[in-house]
Amino acid sequence: MSVRRLIMLLGDQLSPDMSSLQGADPRQDRVLMAEVMAEGTYVPHHPQKIVFILSAMRHFAAELREQGFTVDYIELDAAGNSGTLLGELERARTKHQPEQIVLTEPGEWRLLDVFQQQQADWPELELREDTRFYCDHATFADWAKGRKQLRMEYFYRQMRRQSGLLMEDDQPAGGAWNFDADNRKALPAGEQPPAPLQLSDDQTVSAVKQLVAERFPEHYGSLEAFNYPVTRAAAEQLWAYFLKHALAQFGDYQDAMATGEPFLYHARIAAALNIGLLSPQRLCLDVQAAWQAGEVPLNAAEGFIRQILGWREYVRGIYWRYMPEYAERNHLGNQRDLPEFYWTGKTRMRCMQAAIDQTLEHAYAHHIQRLMVTGNFALLAGIQPKQICDWYLAVYMDAFDWVELPNTLGMVMHADGGLLGSKPYCASGQYIRRMSNYCGDCHYRVQEQTGAKACPFNALYWHFIMRHAEDFSGNPRMAMIYRNFKRMAPAKQDALWEWGEQLLARLDAGDAL
Repeated sequence: MSVRRLIMLLGDQLSPDMSSLQGADPRQDRVLMAEVMAEGTYVPHHPQKIVFILSAMRHFAAELREQGFTVDYIELDAAGNSGTLLGELERARTKHQPEQIVLTEPGEWRLLDVFQQQQADWPELELREDTRFYCDHATFADWAKGRKQLRMEYFYRQMRRQSGLLMEDDQPAGGAWNFDADNRKALPAGEQPPAPLQLSDDQTVSAVKQLVAERFPEHYGSLEAFNYPVTRAAAEQLWAYFLKHALAQFGDYQDAMATGEPFLYHARIAAALNIGLLSPQRLCLDVQAAWQAGEVPLNAAEGFIRQILGWREYVRGIYWRYMPEYAERNHLGNQRDLPEFYWTGKTRMRCMQAAIDQTLEHAYAHHIQRLMVTGNFALLAGIQPKQICDWYLAVYMDAFDWVELPNTLGMVMHADGGLLGSKPYCASGQYIRRMSNYCGDCHYRVQEQTGAKACPFNALYWHFIMRHAEDFSGNPRMAMIYRNFKRMAPAKQDALWEWGEQLLARLDAGDAL
């Protein structure tokens, strides 16, 4: 039977709503899905991330077959597997000779570039825009046009008006666009977050676990604690659990950190959302409905919707507007190598140890652990942006380039020169002490700024402030920091600089601090 359309679906395109599937006819069209080594190894992805994507792909292939589609599914160890997505598409093209090849644009520039270049030789190859988002490329371009600064807050307000979410006529519900000031509470002693919902491995997950253990033995991270949804039904179950048990407290404690509580009141649905098992529109409508029903406070509903409707859509717009040049930015000139303890967790800094250990165990850390612990340290230590970006892309379950790169390079490392953030997100150990209980059993003393027992974040923070005074002393949002610095006695300034120099020299020598 001749093939009218050959539809290729990638590992983060597991939704029946994909633009590539629109207008598809199971009687004439054929679907291609392929597990390839190149996608598992271009960075050393966490084994749980690979298990998650391959298992979800296999389940979605079965879902499509139930709908009547013929699916050519190429498993990782299949005979003849070329090891690349383009190679598998080329094999299928040769075999089926389709009239048309249809592909929704990949979520990573490196892949989009590959397929766009191939269009010159394959005129039948059609790349369609990914329509799963609130904001398409043209809408973002229209918003950004002529603006000197692309601030998320103003983009978010436009998206609220456009979507109607949490709006009362033309005004924001509650009289304010965001309630971030209400969402910065540390977890009180005795507060008990809900236990994470446990999802059982099915036969597909068990088989893929064995495959990943055999084929990716050198990748950092454990498979033992895998607990992620690989079907649409399981993702819905996890989402319902969050709505019932955690959303109401999500706002208050979304920035909190606590030993032994990796998930707190977070939903753990970002990975499922990013590969297509959940819809952002559905999530936002559900949260709005929970608020309207009086089940959750406004600060929780708005805080969650801002993450999806605001930040997620905004960083995607930034990514596609500025790639591929964006990935090469290094505004602060950072050149230090990423310390080995980022891959092992073997450091005496309790906050870093906790964030990295849970990352190795769960392929997960929430946004404040990423921004203000592991990211903050990388910023203060002057780590090369590409190295820390590749680390985030490798170790986190929900990391895909379009969402990870702007968050890390722009927000964490301020390497884009302030395109995303008007100031760097840097802090001393005092922020971590205020927002967590990590400091209580740490080898270091957060109250001390210099000396063998001083929290390394403290001197590194002031060293960062001093070495980048030319970059930031004129920044209005950092004026108070520089005023406080100028009030310090010169001897204290010198001591902080010298101790910071010693800490950086130790990092260069391979010391895990």
